[in-house]
Amino acid sequence: MSGALDIYTQHFGLTSRPFTLVPDPDFLFWSPAHKRAFAMLEYGTLTGAPITLITGEVGAGKTTLLHKFLKGIGEDVRIGLISNAHGSRGELLRWVLMALDQTADRDATYVDLFETFQKYLISEYAAGNRVILIFDEAQNLSIETLEELRMFTNINSNKDELLQLVLVGQPELRETIYRPELRQFAQRIAASFHLDAMDRQMVGDYIAHRLRVAGATRNLFAEVACNRIHEKTGGVPRLVNQLCDLSMVYAFTKNQKTVTLTTVEEVLADGAFFYAGAFPEETAD
Repeated sequence: MSGALDIYTQHFGLTSRPFTLVPDPDFLFWSPAHKRAFAMLEYGTLTGAPITLITGEVGAGKTTLLHKFLKGIGEDVRIGLISNAHGSRGELLRWVLMALDQTADRDATYVDLFETFQKYLISEYAAGNRVILIFDEAQNLSIETLEELRMFTNINSNKDELLQLVLVGQPELRETIYRPELRQFAQRIAASFHLDAMDRQMVGDYIAHRLRVAGATRNLFAEVACNRIHEKTGGVPRLVNQLCDLSMVYAFTKNQKTVTLTTVEEVLADGAFFYAGAFPEETAD
């Protein structure tokens, strides 16, 4: 497969695939929305916000943005990244301690785990370090888990911030936090941003940007092709990547150097672009 991909990139004169689905900070497209989201991320963590919240649709670029943020973290910051926390009350603490490279004995009680966590935060604070817990895919956290996270922030005292939380997730996370029983949690969110999908012009700029990063000296997509890609993907970056990548494969097989509207339509007609919502629902006769 790698050999075929090498031929594909060579055909277009590229140094790498421009539209992979793997989050890559080097390909980050700084749309106005992504700039503001990143600014909120930095603002929240630098000003000691107890909780920073970043939300967006599936594939909106949240994880890529997060990886870009992590690449710029200073040496005085300790990061615990938890991508899919689940389980009981004590299990959350185990996930947290493991993310911070701390021991979480299987036989330890919740009190023991909490004491270990608190001592770690105090020792890092005494050493002049900040501790930030980042929860990716945070829409999967239950109300009970979110409330427990709020209790973690009670370790902070007065002006001294021993712990900061960053929650990154899909729009339903925001809806959950709006619930009355999480009112106290919501009050501790000091920085927040929601990433919307890209508009038509932005999709064209996004495609051109990723091509340039991959070594292209010109835009390999016709404008009408870009417009159709926006129409079909709704401007969601991950879906744009998927449809662009498939369109380039199709253009390569036809020995074309430019992706045309016809090429994109062929991908769609063949059903190669497959995702939830890609096809209209069948209607009864």
